[in-house]
Amino acid sequence: MIEQVLPYGEGTVRVALPERTRVVRGGGGGGGTRLAAVEDQAAAVQTALAQPLGLPRVRELVSAGARVLIAFDDPTVPSYGPARRLAIEAVLAELAEAGVSEEQVTLMCANSLHRKWTSEELASILGDELVRRFGPRLVCHDAEDQENIVNLGTTPSGYDVEVHRLVMESDLTVYVNGACHLGFGGGWKSVCVGLSTWRSIRWTHTPDGMSMSVRGNRMHKVFDEMGEHLESRLGRRIFKIETILANATTIGRIWAGGVAETRAAAQEVLLERHPPRRSEAEPADVVIYGVPNWSPYATFAGMNPILTLISSGLGYLGGYIEALGKPGCSVIIATPCPEEWDSEHHPAYQEVWERILPETRDPYEITDRFGEEFATRADYIERYRNGYAFHPVHAILATHPLKRLRHAGRVFVAGAQDAAVPERVGFIATPTVEDAIAEAERIHGRDCSIVCVEQAMG
Repeated sequence: MIEQVLPYGEGTVRVALPERTRVVRGGGGGGGTRLAAVEDQAAAVQTALAQPLGLPRVRELVSAGARVLIAFDDPTVPSYGPARRLAIEAVLAELAEAGVSEEQVTLMCANSLHRKWTSEELASILGDELVRRFGPRLVCHDAEDQENIVNLGTTPSGYDVEVHRLVMESDLTVYVNGACHLGFGGGWKSVCVGLSTWRSIRWTHTPDGMSMSVRGNRMHKVFDEMGEHLESRLGRRIFKIETILANATTIGRIWAGGVAETRAAAQEVLLERHPPRRSEAEPADVVIYGVPNWSPYATFAGMNPILTLISSGLGYLGGYIEALGKPGCSVIIATPCPEEWDSEHHPAYQEVWERILPETRDPYEITDRFGEEFATRADYIERYRNGYAFHPVHAILATHPLKRLRHAGRVFVAGAQDAAVPERVGFIATPTVEDAIAEAERIHGRDCSIVCVEQAMG
């Protein structure tokens, strides 16, 4: 037998796998080579700002009376080092050289439909001192604040473009990207999602619209069209700082300048880091991996079954299913998945779990039948606007990874504390991974092919 350790909730579980199991390195769903960390992160930021791509330096884009918006990725972007703080402080220094005081600058967390964040939570990514200095000039975006949303019409393809009023009214907007994970973030997604509304976001946030692909990513083609339209209406360009991390706390590469130019530079590195997958082995009948008790949407918050089983289990980690498994494969995920709910931060999720998922587990049907209802639910929107809750439509978006079930024949959940939890979404509960393998062998044959993902932990 082969022994392997898998993530399992807050800890790990040791499993015994048949000798024929192929073990592959995962890398958080992305694989690829890791960038070397820069030796001096502050110096790397300053060098990027001194050599911007496609635009003059920040200090040359403003005059003494300028009003400036500096927006930044919210804490759901897993960048836990000083990248945001260093970039903001460096931009502030450039502005000061041009005679722009900090009192003329607004800092805005680009949280989109994610929840708003407390000052203490923002301090974890910006530092206490920066949060204290800006006080009421540090704000979170509110996608439902119609008085502060500007509708810019539609792109040639008909995509609605809405953005926070400060983007239009400021003399300069600078956006600080904390990290680019594969092809998921960065580029115009930062502005056209982070500082936008559901009316704009709905064009990409569909079961088939969101993509982590480094190559041929349709999502970014939509964002590029939105960004071009935005800058055309704005009459000036957005200044962007784009980052690829070497690890969760340290910059690997960083660029500054135009949105298109910095994304192109980052894309070149990402393409090199993540070459096209080569079919070195046949897709497997059984795919095995563990699910840790983590989600970007549970930052400073609690997990719940939708985040564990669907958003993380089939979403962030679900790329393994199509990359490694045959159509109709059996997927085995290891997670205790307790039924716990964070009513402060994810109030709409429990209703989706209890009311909608028993009716249908088809994400396309869920979107068609319930998307507009949750996008406009006044009770939940009140909690988004005046509390710390995710926008209610986010609970619908979290069901989109159920589309993986069009490739996987079934999902076994090994080690669930309560079998009724995975069974609610049609998954098969087993006491252990070994029990799940035995069940899969009864379906695919005793000699079925098995692949297990070796995941980075800690």
